[in-house]
Amino acid sequence: MAHVVLIPGLTRSTVGAICTQAASWRLTASTWRHLTLTSMMKSRRKADHLERTASVLRREVMATAKVCEIAQESPSVKSLRLHVADKDFSFKAGQWVDFFIPGVSVVGGFSICSSPQLLERERIIELAVKYTDHPPAIWVHKKCTLDSEVALRVGGEFFFDPQPTDAPRNLVLIAGGVGINPLLSILRHSADLHRDQADRGRGYDIGAIKLFYSAKNTSELLFKKNILDLVNEFPEKITCSLHVTKQTTQISAELKPFITEGRITEKEIRHHISAETLFYICGPPPMTDFFSKQLESSHVPKEHICFEKWW
Repeated sequence: MAHVVLIPGLTRSTVGAICTQAASWRLTASTWRHLTLTSMMKSRRKADHLERTASVLRREVMATAKVCEIAQESPSVKSLRLHVADKDFSFKAGQWVDFFIPGVSVVGGFSICSSPQLLERERIIELAVKYTDHPPAIWVHKKCTLDSEVALRVGGEFFFDPQPTDAPRNLVLIAGGVGINPLLSILRHSADLHRDQADRGRGYDIGAIKLFYSAKNTSELLFKKNILDLVNEFPEKITCSLHVTKQTTQISAELKPFITEGRITEKEIRHHISAETLFYICGPPPMTDFFSKQLESSHVPKEHICFEKWW
C-alpha cells in the first residue's frame, strides 16, 4: 500500500490465527461448522485472498450476515445487499470484507461499495461481485439466494475516514472496472459528509470530489445512475468523467455528457494536482502502478497517494 493508516480496534491476523479466535465470533453453530481450518487452507498453486492479505489489518469482529437483496448490475456483475445485525460490526469507507460461505472451501475478499452511514442507519452493506471462476464468485452468481447466510470480517488499509477537525481535502478517485467498488463507498461517504454539513453545519468540511472511472463499455460502468444522482445532487462539489475503451453501441443521451471514449490519461489527472488533494486509485495492477508512479513523478507526496489493486 502507498498509504497505510492504523485504525484502533484492528489486528493483524495470519491465516493460522483465524481459527484460534473462534470464541469471539458471533456465529451460529451451523455456520461455524463450515468455517473450519480446512476451509481456510487452500492449495498454494495460486495465492488466494487470505494469503495475499495475511498481514493486512483486520477487525476482530466476525459477524453473520443475511442476503436481503440481489441485483444484476451489469452483464458480468451481481450486487448483494446484506443485513448485519451485530452492532459491533463497522467499517471505514473503502475497506473490504473476508467473505465466508458455508460449504465453500475458499474465502472471498470483496470491497464494500456502500457508505458507513447506511450500515449505521439500516444495518445494511452492499457488495458488487464480478463473475469469475473463483468459487466465492461462482456462489454469488449461481447459488446465492435471498436469506442466504454468510460470515463477514472487515479488513483493509485503503480507506477515507476524516475527522471533524482535519483540514479540508479534495479527492480524486480513479477507478478501473470493478475497482469502482471501494471508491463508490468513498464517494457515497463524501456525499454523506456534505449532507451533514448542509443539514447540521458540523462535521468534516470536505472539498471537491472528482471521479475518473473507466470500463470496457457503458453496460459495464457499474452504479452509473447512483453516481450521476450524486453529481446532480452536489453539482458544485462532485463531478465525474466516465471512460469507455471498447464501446460498440450508441451512448444514451443521459450518459453522453459524462462519457469520454478512450482510457483515462495522465494529463487529465495532472490537472487536479494540488497540495490539498488526496488521490485514491483502485483497479487492475497495471493501472494502479501507472497512476501512482505518474503522481509521484509529478511530486505528489506519497502520503497523498492511496491505492489498492484487485486481481
